[in-house]
Amino acid sequence: MTRPDARTLIETVLDQGSWTSWDVPPADPAPPGSSYADELAAARAKSGYDESVITGEGLLAGRRVAVLASEFSFMAGSIGSAAAERITSAVERAARERLPLLAAPASGGTRMQEGALAFVQMVKITAAVQAHRAAGLPHVVYLRHPTTGGVLASWGSLGHVTAAEPGALVGFLGPRVFEALHGYPFPEGVQVAENLYRHGLVDAVVPAEDVREVAIRALTVLCADRTALEPGEPPEEDLRPVEAWEAITRSRRDDRPGVRGVLKLAATDVTPLNGTGAGENEPGLLLALARFGAAPAVVLGQDRHGQRSRSPLGPAGLRVARRGMRLAAELGLPLVTVIDTAGAALSKAAEEGGLAGEIARCLADLVSLDAPTVALLLGEGAGGAALALLPADRVLCAQHAWLAPLPPEGASAVLYRSVDFAPEIAQAQRVRATDLRAAGIVDRVIPELPDAAYEHRAFCERVGRALEHELALLLARPPADRLTARLARYRHLGG
Repeated sequence: MTRPDARTLIETVLDQGSWTSWDVPPADPAPPGSSYADELAAARAKSGYDESVITGEGLLAGRRVAVLASEFSFMAGSIGSAAAERITSAVERAARERLPLLAAPASGGTRMQEGALAFVQMVKITAAVQAHRAAGLPHVVYLRHPTTGGVLASWGSLGHVTAAEPGALVGFLGPRVFEALHGYPFPEGVQVAENLYRHGLVDAVVPAEDVREVAIRALTVLCADRTALEPGEPPEEDLRPVEAWEAITRSRRDDRPGVRGVLKLAATDVTPLNGTGAGENEPGLLLALARFGAAPAVVLGQDRHGQRSRSPLGPAGLRVARRGMRLAAELGLPLVTVIDTAGAALSKAAEEGGLAGEIARCLADLVSLDAPTVALLLGEGAGGAALALLPADRVLCAQHAWLAPLPPEGASAVLYRSVDFAPEIAQAQRVRATDLRAAGIVDRVIPELPDAAYEHRAFCERVGRALEHELALLLARPPADRLTARLARYRHLGG
């Protein structure tokens, strides 16, 4: 496979002719006449680069962006004091000029010729990246072949969105070092981009020619203007009375649209994110960037199809959800949660993985989140897994969705040691959308005409309009007012 060098990658990703370098000649860290000075001279002559990284700015679909790109042909892309200063200065400039940051590392790590001094340069790079993130600015990373060592353990792992090159070697300890230290090879297939994706460590594996499209789509959401959104007209409610058990039965239909249907039919600029970024993934929880109309959002939704076909929602899924909450808080993006679950996993693994604690932490994070929040009860809403995504500024509910501490069959078993009383329990517990609205748990009911399963597109578009309306109204409110109202809402609920 031919892999592009730094300049070729930049030309591939940015608008044609828009690149402007920020680099000045680097300070030479090598004593004159030393073997290191000879190595640097040879690397410059052979690679055509003056250091292992180039920095600058350009346009991406007309949007100004800052760029850092490693060049592996220059001393294996290693980072010494000069390269670190170049990176740090570029990140600081990006923060001052409020530019999103695109980083494309390809490195063997820190430069051995400079020893401990090069090693600790990762600290100042990390501090600069963290300050850039703290300013609410997006950081998109493309991990190239290879990315290892201190580079992966610092600026290579701090992206809001992270993609990787197909087949790229990505790992903390280089396989050559491992074999030299231990006397046998590192296991095959572990430090490979595709394996990282399977374990929720990167969001996508894409070739260089597709990076431009991925970055444009992500930044369209991450950098969207949130100051002048028009809320439009909310969907009208035209609700036909439905008994609780009938609503529950309808919510469980296999052909009922779920969160993936809503994103497909009601959203644009959808960028799926993958896993916790910390080694866990779960099919029952979907995380994405998207726009509903003009309103940008981080979307985290329970995918009941994934839960049914592979596994119920467990603690890893809730940790994925908390990644979405952190992303929304850090970038000031609205958060949309989509509730559609028959209940959390009941298993030894779930208990030992801290399921109850993760539900508690989701509740704590969500109820206190600085960002605007909208929860959508889309279908089933059983137990703590549903509650974990509920406490939002505004709560919308599909007409045949429901919310209960247990599935009605479970509540019937608790009360009567039989599941036969589930319909009566559902009616008595007032779990229907209209009952939830009357209790102040739900703010708006989205009609199904007559059932979402029969009108996929029309229903999903109705959901999309409702979300855009609510997000636009929330973005127009001062953050402190939103948070105060949210806390007051749940403090006085039922009181």
